[in-house]
Amino acid sequence: MFSRISRPARHLDLARRDAFTAHEIESWEFDVLAALRRAGSPYELSPGRLLRETLVTSGTMTNRVDRLAARNLVERLPDPRDRRGVLVRLTPEGKAAVDGAFGALLAAEAELIAALPSDARGTLASLLRTLLAPFSPPED
Repeated sequence: MFSRISRPARHLDLARRDAFTAHEIESWEFDVLAALRRAGSPYELSPGRLLRETLVTSGTMTNRVDRLAARNLVERLPDPRDRRGVLVRLTPEGKAAVDGAFGALLAAEAELIAALPSDARGTLASLLRTLLAPFSPPED
C-alpha cells in the first residue's frame, strides 16, 4: 500500500520541481511564499506564525526570510501591535512568483490525477485526510 503511495508522490515531487524551476523559485521558497499568500491580503505573517505554517526552526526561518528578502520576494515591516516585533510581507514580485508556480503546480497535479474518476478523487482525498490526521498540527 505505501509503495503505491510513494510512486505518485515521486511523480508529484518531480512536477513540483518543474513548476517551481519554471518560476525561478525553490521548494522551500514556495512553502514560505505560499504560507504568506494563504494569509490573505496584505499577505503578511509574524515569523512565529510562519514557523508554525512551515514546520521549521526559528534559525531556519530567519535564514529563509533573509534570502527571500535579498531576492525582493518578501519584506520585513515593524509590527504595529508589538514595537519589538516584525511582520514578513509578500512583495508584488513574491506574489507573482508564488501565483505562477501555484498555477503550474495545479496544472501538473490535474495531469497526475486525470485517469482517476471525479467521484474516486473525493474518496481518495477523504481517505488520505483520515490517514494523515494524526500527523497534522492542530488548527489555530
